Amino acid sequence: MRLMKVAPTAPLKEVDRFFDRFFNTPLWPIATPRTMTEGMWEPVLDFSENPKEYVVRLEIPGVTRDDLDVHLDGNLLTLSGKRELHKEGKGEDFLWEERIEGRFARTLRLPGAVQDAKIEALYNDGVLTVRLPKTEPSLKSKIAIK
Repeated sequence: MRLMKVAPTAPLKEVDRFFDRFFNTPLWPIATPRTMTEGMWEPVLDFSENPKEYVVRLEIPGVTRDDLDVHLDGNLLTLSGKRELHKEGKGEDFLWEERIEGRFARTLRLPGAVQDAKIEALYNDGVLTVRLPKTEPSLKSKIAIK
């Protein structure tokens, strides 16, 4: 078998250029750590439940207790706050920056009703833990039709 090298024809070059433009152009701007600090950031969280309560754990190291807010509106729980990083070392040029600062907000829709008065929020070692006790389901009752 003999292999021959053939130059692509003009239409094939146009197809190659089309795919190169499509796959080499990002669909949205890639956020660098510097651009992310100018807006909001989204800390990670875990949301779990047991028979008695829902538990939310939000990982937010470097945030002070005074910069946190926990708000419940109906079945929407919003955890918000801000983190400010204090850069050390005057005359220091950063070669890489990954820590993010600025405002954040996470909102969760709770799958069931909770007891507002018994909600507990504890902030320890960079983790905000919110415990939301479930309410007892109402007993079935027959409603009279008038």
